[in-house]
Amino acid sequence: MRRSGSTRRRGRAGRLAAAGVTCGAVLAALTVPAAEARPLGQGGGTEPLSAGRTGPDRTGVHWAVQDTGTPGIRFRGLAAVDRRTAWLAGTGGTVLRTTDGGARWRNVSPPGAAELQFRDVTAFDARRAVVLAIGEGDASRVYRTDDGGTTWTESFRNPDPKAFYDCMAFFDRRHGLVVSDPVDGRFRVLSTADGGRSWRVLPADGMPPALDGEAGFAASGQCLVASGPRDVWLATGGGAHARVLHSADRGLTWTAAGTPVPAGDPAKGVFALAFRDRAHGIAVGGDYRPDQPSPHAAAVTSDGGRTWRPAAAPPPAYRSGAAWLPHSRTAALAVGPTGTDLTTDGGRSWRTIDTGSYDTVACTPDLSCWAAGEQGRVARLER
Repeated sequence: MRRSGSTRRRGRAGRLAAAGVTCGAVLAALTVPAAEARPLGQGGGTEPLSAGRTGPDRTGVHWAVQDTGTPGIRFRGLAAVDRRTAWLAGTGGTVLRTTDGGARWRNVSPPGAAELQFRDVTAFDARRAVVLAIGEGDASRVYRTDDGGTTWTESFRNPDPKAFYDCMAFFDRRHGLVVSDPVDGRFRVLSTADGGRSWRVLPADGMPPALDGEAGFAASGQCLVASGPRDVWLATGGGAHARVLHSADRGLTWTAAGTPVPAGDPAKGVFALAFRDRAHGIAVGGDYRPDQPSPHAAAVTSDGGRTWRPAAAPPPAYRSGAAWLPHSRTAALAVGPTGTDLTTDGGRSWRTIDTGSYDTVACTPDLSCWAAGEQGRVARLER
């Protein structure tokens, strides 16, 4: 029997209310003053925040690690749709999907993709998703599915050996961009107006010249991010300065702004961006080499990326991913191989809440946060 629209609405409202109670408690716990918080022990499992340290458990918030059954895969691409649905993209041409909150993960990898490295994924719902493979020449590819990964269509294969595509961002279900490292002195941008079914290279004359050695980092799928129907930002590194490029017309024209994040080396720069609206954003990065320090590796903007200020108390090490907490104007997470950090003042100061290894993080409007990384690891934020 078909249920009435009002019954469906009441059911959905009830589920969202329950989700709000659960994740609302998590978000409230995360905003415990820094003096009362305790970082997690090594491993980033289900230990409370006081694990391995003296003092009472102040929050109980933790990353609850889930079993994906893929211990040899590193997931740098993560698309969290809602509390139940998420997609992962990783090495070995691997794409996983869950529709039950991570209790089970289904391998929905495109056939014949085992040699590819998927580094980014955008999911519109449980059935429709677009994934990006990175690499030189024809290793850079885009695939789309409309049936939950049962079948895939290859919608782009890079024909230019000088191009290397890094990240992808969508403004809505139809319009999106993919960005490549500079080709002939300028970052190259692909555009789609049909949800990733077809792509075209945008004219290069709207892109400012790249710095010597400048490139994007395919570390988390977050070097290119969008907010609203037309604004998009690109994070860079490798050049003399770590920059953020901004476009207000879906990638046709761009302006560049320097950041205080250290650069001047191929391993240094801004690795991830997160914008909660078209004005307020955070940038994280540093030096990805594990034996090198990463001071001053976070910055904030309140004018849409025209100017950036250094974080007064940045994360203690390199961070590759960032996400605003749902419906918060001041709280965000940053993740990297050595831990997870939280800000509750819009990115001005950060404190470590977990020392497990994650590469990317995402939060959803219905109050859930997910993280993913090496050794097949994916986790949900719980209390």
